[in-house]
Parts: sequence; structure tokens; C-alpha cells
Amino acid sequence: MGQMINAKSLLEGLMGQVNAATGGQGASGIAGKAKAAWDGQSTLGEGAIAGGLLGLLLTDGGQKILKTGAQVGGAALIGGLAYRAYSDWKAGKSAGAAAPGPVALPRPDGTAFLPHDPVAADDLATRLVQAMVAAAKADGHVTTRERARIEAQLGQLGLGAEAEALIRSELEAPLDAGRIAGLARSEEEAAEIYAASLLVVDPEAPAEKGYLAMLAARLNLPADLVAHLHAGAADLA
Repeated sequence: MGQMINAKSLLEGLMGQVNAATGGQGASGIAGKAKAAWDGQSTLGEGAIAGGLLGLLLTDGGQKILKTGAQVGGAALIGGLAYRAYSDWKAGKSAGAAAPGPVALPRPDGTAFLPHDPVAADDLATRLVQAMVAAAKADGHVTTRERARIEAQLGQLGLGAEAEALIRSELEAPLDAGRIAGLARSEEEAAEIYAASLLVVDPEAPAEKGYLAMLAARLNLPADLVAHLHAGAADLA
């Protein structure tokens, strides 16, 4: 399935390389276009891949995705965040406060967080996309009406039939932290799935905070590791 969907490209389209998609306007440019399109006020410019889906995924908390994604591709962003948090946790470091200024994330190429093998990388990206779409539903803003609008837009986004089917399936599935947790096949992947979910939501909003707590519990993530992931995400804000 991963090879057919090309989920890694979908993930990049959702999160990264936004400068090219906005004619140099960067993250704020695509954010504005995505919101305008979502509100029915305008259409997305050519090359704004998955812009309508960005409108779905970008809650207030998700704005940090675009700020960093302009410089770092989606898979590298999520992998780098999870890798750094996991490594610091394994080393026994304390989760510190958010660092001032831009944060350079490591690129964990060839690790479980960012596999070299194309099939493995695409398979992981598929599961990260599933986790992101599920997390986007945590605040309840993806109503039946919004789903109908997404359905109408999906065919215009150029995602391909298999990717569209993946998005539709995840949108229609009941919100179930246990099912998303079941996508993880290792402790490293559990941290990465949590990181992907964390980047999409506002972690201080009650509904989303509750979802993240349930997801962490179902993923069996230690509290210290969760703290490192939150500190790393705060560094991106």
C-alpha cells in the first residue's frame, strides 16, 4: 500500500516545502491561502499541494508545522523531533524549557525515525499521516459538514486515488487513540506517532490535551519521554 500511495510525498505536501508552493511567501503565505480556500473565499494557487487538507489539519496549535516545515520536509521534521526527544530521554537528560530562537533539528537518516529504505519510509509516512488526520479530529471541528466539504475538495488536490482513499478512511473512522497507538511497531515509532499528533493540535486545549494523554497511555510512552516530546515541539513554536 505504501508504494501505491506514495505517502512520503503526501506528508511532504502536507507539511514541508511550502516556499515553493507559495511563490516565496513561505509558511504564512500557504497558511493564509489554505484558510481562505477553506472558508470559501478563494482558490489555492497552482502548486499548493494538499492545500485544502492543510486547512483541515491546521488548528491554532498546528501553525508550528508551517513555520518549521518551510525549511524542513515533513518526514524529517517529525523524525528529527522524535529522534532528539527519544535520544535525550535515553541519555537521562531532563526535559528543559523551550529554547529561544530557531531550533535546528537533527536528521536521523537511516534510523527507525527516518528509514533509508523507500518502502519502509513510505510505510512509516502512511501511518504518520493517519495519526495526523486522527489528531486533527480531536477537537471535534471536523463535523459532518466539514467532511462533506473535504470530500468535494479531495478530487481537486491531485493526491491520487490511493491517497484519497487513505484520507477518506481516516476521516470516517471513529476517533480511537487505541487504534492509532496500534500503528506503532516499536518504541521509536510510538514516539514518532505521538510527535506527529502533537504537531497538529493545540496541546493546551482541553479536548486535544485529553486525546494526547490517552494516546500517550495507549502507546505506553513514559512520562519523561512525553515531556521531552512536548519540550521539543514547544521549541518549534
